Order: sequence, then C-alpha cells, then structure tokens
Amino acid sequence: MSTSQGSAPRAGPEAGSAGPSPAPAVDPADQLGRLGRSWVWLFGAAMATLVPGVLMLVWPEATLHVLAVLIGVYLLVIGAFRFVAAFGRGGDRVPGLIVAVLFVLGGVLCLRNPLQTIAALSLIVGAVWLVSGIVTLYTAVATKDMPHRGVVMAVAALGIVAGIVVLALPAESARALTRLLGLWLVLLGLAETAVALAWRSALRRAGIAGRDMSGPAG
Repeated sequence: MSTSQGSAPRAGPEAGSAGPSPAPAVDPADQLGRLGRSWVWLFGAAMATLVPGVLMLVWPEATLHVLAVLIGVYLLVIGAFRFVAAFGRGGDRVPGLIVAVLFVLGGVLCLRNPLQTIAALSLIVGAVWLVSGIVTLYTAVATKDMPHRGVVMAVAALGIVAGIVVLALPAESARALTRLLGLWLVLLGLAETAVALAWRSALRRAGIAGRDMSGPAG
C-alpha cells in the first residue's frame, strides 16, 4: 500500500522570511521638485540676477565683448534655476520649462558670438525678458491658489516692462546699454528677492506641511 506524501518543506532562502524590501527608487523629478520648492533656491535665482546688475552699474566702461559674455552667463544660470523651479510648481510644468529653455537659448546666442552688435544683444535680452514675463504672468493668472500670487504677477509685469524698454530704447553705445541692462537687472533681482522672502514666510507659517506646498511660478 502506497503512502501519501505531503508537500515537503522548501529549503533555501524561500523558506524564511522575505527579508528587507528594496529601497524605493529615487524619482529625479521629485528631487528637482523638492529643490525647486525651497525658498533658498528662489533666493539664489534672485542673487544670480542682482549680482550681474550691480556689476554692470559699477563697471559701466565694460566692453561689448565683456557685456555679451556677462549677459550670456546670466541667462544660462537663470535658465538652470528656472528649469528646477518648474518642477517645484504644482500643476502644469510646461510654461516654466518654456521660460527655462528661452533663457538658455538666449544665453547660448549671446555666448556664441560675443562680438555681435549692440542692437543684436539688446534684441536678445529684451525678447527673453518680454516673453518670459508674459508666460510667467499667464501662469500666475491661471493658477488661482498660487501663494503670493500678486507678488509673482508684479515681478512678471516688471519683466514685461523691462523687455519693452530694452527693445524700444536702442542703446547707441556699450556704456549706455550696460547702464540700461544693469538698472533693470537690479530691479528684477530685488523683486525676485521679495518673492523668495515671501515664500520663506509662507513656508514658516505652514510649518512642516509647507514643505509639500507647490512653489511659485518659475
């Protein structure tokens, strides 16, 4: 008579507990979002705008070559800040990414030919400020629950005015263009500093929950 055989216990690593679960994969977009929501990141972008403006005002005799390189580096750095800030915003990231690409493209054009004419440099900077201001203003108007929405809209309007002034008032010399761009960079840098400090205030009032809030428009 044959005896029935039960299922033999499994040997090997399967017999024991499953062991520690693997660590979750790090999402690059989430990491960029956390960085973009930091008020320190916004403050860094403001300083990246303010410092070149101060340099231009205290160094008005800079040559056109130096001015083009300085503006090109400024646009590239701000493009990188805007790219990360786009991931820190809730909702649609496309407007922020468009602004970031616009700044990077303007920086590449300035650095590609540093010996270009004053008119060409004015056209690049004015167009970047005008279009980025319009996109940022549209984002602020469309995002009803944006913290400190009025401040962001004011900064966007300032960028639009800066772009119009630079495009409408062509400078006849590198010295005049340096003063004009330096003045607007200082004004924009101060306005962006106000946005960063307002965002810090909002995060402090919200406490720990504020870390998960979506940042202002990039």
